[in-house]
Amino acid sequence: MLPGLTLPPSLRRLVDAFTGCFTTPTFVVFTAMVVGMVAQTGSTTVCGMLAGAGLAQQWSHDRVHRFFARAVWSIDAIGLIVLDLVLTHLLDAGAVIVLAVDDTAHRRRGKKVHGASWIHDGSAPSRNKLAFGHRWVVVGVVVALPFMTRPVCLPVASRRWQGKGSASTVEVACQMVTSIAERLPGRRIHVVADAAYHGTQVRGLPEQVTWTTRLPRNAALYRRAPARTGKRGRPRLKGDKLGTPAEVAAGLIWRAVSVARYGRVESVQTAVIDCLWYGAFGPIPVRMVCVRDRDDPKAPTLALITTDLTATVADVVARYAMRWAVEVTFFDCRQTLGVGQARNRVPLAVERTWAFGMYVYSLVVLWYALHGHNPDVVTERRLSAPWYLAKTDPSFADMLTTLRRTLIAARFMPVRPAQPTDAEIRQVQHAWALAAA
Repeated sequence: MLPGLTLPPSLRRLVDAFTGCFTTPTFVVFTAMVVGMVAQTGSTTVCGMLAGAGLAQQWSHDRVHRFFARAVWSIDAIGLIVLDLVLTHLLDAGAVIVLAVDDTAHRRRGKKVHGASWIHDGSAPSRNKLAFGHRWVVVGVVVALPFMTRPVCLPVASRRWQGKGSASTVEVACQMVTSIAERLPGRRIHVVADAAYHGTQVRGLPEQVTWTTRLPRNAALYRRAPARTGKRGRPRLKGDKLGTPAEVAAGLIWRAVSVARYGRVESVQTAVIDCLWYGAFGPIPVRMVCVRDRDDPKAPTLALITTDLTATVADVVARYAMRWAVEVTFFDCRQTLGVGQARNRVPLAVERTWAFGMYVYSLVVLWYALHGHNPDVVTERRLSAPWYLAKTDPSFADMLTTLRRTLIAARFMPVRPAQPTDAEIRQVQHAWALAAA
């Protein structure tokens, strides 16, 4: 790419939303890092982002390292601006917000890396699930794009788990969800998470937030608290014990329900009971929803628990299925965008760089939804790769490629009548020579 930083107006309008988070010189570096991470096809280290922005010959690498390691700005404020952009452009005003919560392991090496420790990596291919590095808790807004058959999760909050003896991942997630709820007073928010995210911390969430998760097999369920007897003493906080999810499900009535999940509509068997999960949620009323793919008592059963008592069974099952979108986001961020390839070691840089990459992912998807989508993107992809017989949706790689092409076009597009520079002519001639070779 030609030297110098030139942004297309469509991307400039999105990036300008972050001007209030930085001083003017720091905002220039922020813009360069966003463009650099998008444009870099090689390693997305900090210097790699500088090279991707086409500024390696103009700027010292210390300028961009200082941006992550010492400059005064807040990574949480960046996430909240991303949240505002997503809600403004991709959701209707007043629409219910679905947040997916999960954590992911980021492997690091080196004794001097801030905060690195031994963590559990559930996605490791080997039986040994231990990894040395960081554990990140991510909250993303799940949106349905008109050109996609599956929902997309766009990260808007990300924090590193500080390790043993600090706040748990559930507490970290609740802190981020609370910050989002405070920024959106009056908006209904539904949180979906896997079985690891439950605990007493959920009790302190604002009333506008509901929580849906998967029940562990050893969870102890109870009936709702009985009515007051009028006698002296503290009234009962819970009713009789019902048992584990499997024991409770065995005595329920199952019905067939049509559910939209994973890009298709399916008929599943469901059973419902209102109860208490006193060990995790205390006296908060909850509802257990059991799901089977077929009408067979021996079929695997998925037990969900939710604090949303007004949603239908189909809505609860479909909402929990949306949680898988955050797993797809983790894969795309690592494998396609290169999040996590930076080798920062100092505290501020460690806390900022990984989360910065997650927010760039959200900006790429947001830009594509607003300005980049064209049905020909999928058609061209299927022509160039005819083995993708079932491809109907643009992948994140397609979105990233479209934005990269737009950035290249903006670099070459004349903004004023002038002759190309010698450097520009030499780069184009070199590209022609490579194409003819």
